[in-house]
Amino acid sequence: MSSSWSQRREVSPETSRLLIERAHEELVAGNAADERLRDVRLLVRDSWRRSLDSLVGAEALPPLDLTAEELEAYRRAHPLAAVIDMVRGLLLPGEASESGVVVAVGDAAGRLLWVEGDRNVRRLTGDMGFVEGANWSEDAVGTAAPGTAITLDRSVQITGAEHFNRLVQPWSCSAAPVHDPETRRILGVIDVTGGLEAVTPQAQLLVDATARAIEGELLVARLRARAEPPRPARRAPARRVEPTRATLRVLGRDRAQLEVTGEGFETVSELGPRHAELLLMLAVHRQGLSAERLGDLVYGESAGDAAGPPHREAPRGAPAPRGGGAGTVTLRAEMVRLRKALTTAAPALVPESRPYRLGVEVETDAHQVLSLLDRGAHRVALAAYRGDVLPDSVAPGVEEFRDTVRVALREALMAEASVDVLLAFAETDAAADDVELLRLCLSMLPARSPRRAGLVARIERLEADD
Repeated sequence: MSSSWSQRREVSPETSRLLIERAHEELVAGNAADERLRDVRLLVRDSWRRSLDSLVGAEALPPLDLTAEELEAYRRAHPLAAVIDMVRGLLLPGEASESGVVVAVGDAAGRLLWVEGDRNVRRLTGDMGFVEGANWSEDAVGTAAPGTAITLDRSVQITGAEHFNRLVQPWSCSAAPVHDPETRRILGVIDVTGGLEAVTPQAQLLVDATARAIEGELLVARLRARAEPPRPARRAPARRVEPTRATLRVLGRDRAQLEVTGEGFETVSELGPRHAELLLMLAVHRQGLSAERLGDLVYGESAGDAAGPPHREAPRGAPAPRGGGAGTVTLRAEMVRLRKALTTAAPALVPESRPYRLGVEVETDAHQVLSLLDRGAHRVALAAYRGDVLPDSVAPGVEEFRDTVRVALREALMAEASVDVLLAFAETDAAADDVELLRLCLSMLPARSPRRAGLVARIERLEADD
């Protein structure tokens, strides 16, 4: 079955792309009175000005508001979860992976909850951060169909250069808000993104019709639920206290930063090198670790000799000492100090013992990079990668995790990222001497690209040094 999006119809833009681009450049440069702005649609011009007022960068990447775990829980509870199959059926009939567009469903704040559709388009748009969990409101990324539709509370189409963000200008999109069928407050937004086929009059009609169909389905479901016989009253369960959210920042820093957010408070603490290593290992190994295994990861397998004086030989018949040697004794002493520090800074994070584990899940900025790579947000992942994990640490477990993050980033970018992202990666310390990466960039650049000469010289210099 052919996709309904494969019937491409050209849209006649009100002005040429070149005029819009020049008007955008003048506005961003501070020339708000430039006469070329008159050639831009009023809807777009007003949105550009709101974007400037919100201090949105012209090449800003969207913030990732929801982690993978938060996204999964939030989606399950969201009202639009009940109609997601309807969205797929109406907007992605046939072979969705070859539809030529991606369909996104977001919440009332502009955060994308579902992004599905053409595999190749998803890969390319993911490069600019059009992924699940990212914030695509006007305040975050400027003029774009999802955020502008929410701001104006009406369906909109944004074509190519009309986007405020230059990273988004290769794409076009149509979006419509979805309302609560009774209160009429905005529940979310439906967006279709692709080439010019995403901004035809037919595309806007289809997106609008889908939003209205969703509202009708939600109303029918509510009326049906109200018609059911009432269930016997049950005693209300005690209010569940939400767990504390904690983030450990370890990328490009030796003294990790621990950010803890709870109901009505937020704390930021700096950890010493050893406490950073211990907390990172517990965050990576969420199932828990024995004292011996944690000691191996932090001190190394030879810690029994290096971490402190050897045990004296016990008298015949005396019970064997608990633990795994002097390394384990040192570990336990360090864990006591870590517990004391966390008791003051973040009591909910004080580790449990036997095995050592964290009662509250701690996310790291390194895990956030891995999550972004899994979602295909390569450019956002690279921007979030601020350097190696605890770069000066020689703890075996830290070195292993550091290599895991670096290799995952490199492999994902080399397999799927655009040449611009690869060139940006080549400027980082992690890829400074990567000849294979540089050769891949060279192969992807056009024959007459001015960047080729610098790449060739850099490759020759690295190979000469070898």
